[in-house]
Amino acid sequence: MRSHEQRVYFFFFFFFFFFFLSSVPFVLSLSSTQKEIMEKLSRSVSVWGNEKEPNPCAWKGVSCSSDNSSIANLSLSGLSLSDSSFLPLVCEIVSLEALDLSDNSFSSVPEGFITACGKIDGLKQLNFSKNRLVGSLPAFNGFVGLESLDFSSNMLNGTIVSQLGSLNDLKRLYLTSNNLSGNVPINLGNSKVLEHLILSKNSFTGSIPDGLLEYRKLVRIDLSENQLSGPLPGKIGDLSELEELTLSSNNLSGEIPMNLSNFQNLLRFAANQNKFTGNIPVGISRSLKNLDLSYNKLGGPIPADLLMQSNLQTVDLSYNLLEGSIPAKISPNMVRLRLGSNSLDGTIPSELGTLPKLTYLELENNSLSGSIPSKLGSCRSLALLNLGMNNLTGSLPVELASLSSLQVLKLQSNKLVGEIPYQMNQMQSLSTLDISGNLLSGSIPNSISRLQNLTNLNLQGNRLSGSIPATIDSLKYLLELQLGNNQLNGHIPGMPLSLQIALNLSHNLFEGAIPETLSRLQGLEVLDLSNNKFSGAIPTSLTRIGSLTQLLLANNQLSGVIPEFGKYVTIIDTTGNPRLVNRTLQRNSPQSFPGKRKSVAVAVVIAVAVAAASLGIGVTVVIAVSISRRFYRVKDEPLGATEDLPPPQVVQGNLLTANAIHRSNIDFTKAMEAVASTSNILLKTRFSTYYKAVMPSGRSYFIKKINWSDKIFQLGSHEKFGQELEILGKLSNSNVMMPLAYVLTVDSAYLFYEYAQKGTLFDILHGSFGSALDWASRYSIAVGIAQGLAFLHGYTSGPVLLLDLSSKSIMLKSVKEPQIGDIELYKVIDPSKSTGSVSTVAGSVGYVPPGEELFDPV
Repeated sequence: MRSHEQRVYFFFFFFFFFFFLSSVPFVLSLSSTQKEIMEKLSRSVSVWGNEKEPNPCAWKGVSCSSDNSSIANLSLSGLSLSDSSFLPLVCEIVSLEALDLSDNSFSSVPEGFITACGKIDGLKQLNFSKNRLVGSLPAFNGFVGLESLDFSSNMLNGTIVSQLGSLNDLKRLYLTSNNLSGNVPINLGNSKVLEHLILSKNSFTGSIPDGLLEYRKLVRIDLSENQLSGPLPGKIGDLSELEELTLSSNNLSGEIPMNLSNFQNLLRFAANQNKFTGNIPVGISRSLKNLDLSYNKLGGPIPADLLMQSNLQTVDLSYNLLEGSIPAKISPNMVRLRLGSNSLDGTIPSELGTLPKLTYLELENNSLSGSIPSKLGSCRSLALLNLGMNNLTGSLPVELASLSSLQVLKLQSNKLVGEIPYQMNQMQSLSTLDISGNLLSGSIPNSISRLQNLTNLNLQGNRLSGSIPATIDSLKYLLELQLGNNQLNGHIPGMPLSLQIALNLSHNLFEGAIPETLSRLQGLEVLDLSNNKFSGAIPTSLTRIGSLTQLLLANNQLSGVIPEFGKYVTIIDTTGNPRLVNRTLQRNSPQSFPGKRKSVAVAVVIAVAVAAASLGIGVTVVIAVSISRRFYRVKDEPLGATEDLPPPQVVQGNLLTANAIHRSNIDFTKAMEAVASTSNILLKTRFSTYYKAVMPSGRSYFIKKINWSDKIFQLGSHEKFGQELEILGKLSNSNVMMPLAYVLTVDSAYLFYEYAQKGTLFDILHGSFGSALDWASRYSIAVGIAQGLAFLHGYTSGPVLLLDLSSKSIMLKSVKEPQIGDIELYKVIDPSKSTGSVSTVAGSVGYVPPGEELFDPV
């Protein structure tokens, strides 16, 4: 019996293992050759150097075939690699199908790499993007199976003639963000199977070649941000597979070809910032989701069918010469409609109020007439509504108060009448309200003080009367208050301590003494009380407003002695006050005295000059390392005095650094929690707020918040800013603060930097440690600043032009390691849109790189 049971168990286990093993594929291991290659590579690749796992198929970035017999994909992305000498060894892995070497610091591609990898017939993908490659694009001989080639975001130069001609299977070519020049290449493989051609952000010249149209399988073409000229080829509409055509920021001219309406699959057409003329072709938007023809010279009416196509989500026709009315039929999926700065007339279509997804509506600077449609109050997704600079009449529709998501409302320079509806207090997301230059009457409603997110309030140039609401000081984020040119009177209440850009009460009916409470506005730059009936003496307490640059008191009834203001107040206008006594003859009239601006840190400036000469930098170092608040307006009220806010909601976040340590430490969620607490604020500047954020690992970082609320930053410019940060993140210099990562929210941008233990140069010069700062440290700081400036001026892709340079924009990792900050501002600031004086941008620096002229003289 026992023997019988043993036989049963034997057969049971026999059949069990038979069926089990038959269902599992036979697993092999890597050949000894490939194991040996990987062991050699581990000596050059730090992430593999401490790998205890004996099977390379389990290593980070390694993917093997399904049976683990060979290595198929290899990713060495983001490992801070700089020495490329080991790369030919990678090509000894003859089974490679994909090789990713992106986001490192390679400066060259070894010739042996091209020769060896060119023999791998199965290699389909090669990625060298986001490195520091210089010189010309290598010639790719061999590579018979290569389908995708990515050399974007490097510093390659020269022309492309025949380097890619033998890549017969090439389907995707990415060369964006280099310095390539010459004509657009057309020798891209004899098989002409190319599908993606991305050549943006280079220096290609000439016209778009007809030879490019022979690649009939093209799905995506991006030639934006080059120097192309001439017309679009007439047969471009023959590319029947095309889904995306991007030609922005060139010098293309002529009319847009009619046959573009032949496209059946085109989803995006962007040809903005060119010189196109003529009319917009009928039927061009048949399949489009996104259309951008802004900043051209297009004329005639908007085609009746242009906006009605159901796929359309964004349309930008701003800054053209378009005439006629706005078509009433508009896509129900429209998200953004920009028609500003044209010559459109007629009324605003009420049908816009039926668009549930409409988020941005910009119709400013046209000749539109009639009233504001009350139906716009049904567009609950609206974040920006700009109807300024038209001929609109009637009253402000109460229905607009229903726009709970609205952040920016601009109705300036129209002919609106009536009172400001008190119901506007329902617009809790509003940050900018501009209804200046209208015919509004009545008083400023008290309910306006409930708009707790307001940063810019402009009511000037109306017929408003009565007093300023006593609760105005509850607007704790208000940066600018424009109430000039009205008929306001009565008591001037306490103002929000957050005011920085301007407080304008001019051309009203205020009388009595100038309130002493105005001296509490320590961040204020411009104070305009002119053309009122103020009497008595000018309060000496106003001299203690440390950030003040302009004081306008003309045409009042003031008397007494004009107090002595600091040299940072460059404009003082007291004309039209005959009883005022001026004991400082230099300031009898409103003038600017740039010649009086001097640095008190003379030793540091001298050291910079000495260092620049001794190092042979060859650059004129004009560095205003000064404590002057004239150069760097800082809001110096006590930090941490306001209540905390909910963490900002992240719209986009991206790591820029290739450093594996930072990439593993940076936590976006934790960072947003840090910036929500005012207790983490370390420094406030004219455009930025610095926070300290401690990551879960314990490592600290600077988080810099850029205030999008100023008009020099435009809502919706996030995408461009993100693109520029990608470029700046590739820079590398120990004396320049490089962004490590960034987070974009709806109304702000947050940049991540290494934490500087010693704070700013201002702190160390004027804090308790300053007296102990020896000459050697001062000299090292000056040399470091000079080296950083020389690097920025000589950057290969064009000089990085600083908009601000002072002791408060220089961080110190140690007493001998300075870092220049705010290098990203020059990419996003437009001084022509500044809400304060032009000097708040140009004058805040006193510094222009040699041979460069950023702004007109102030």
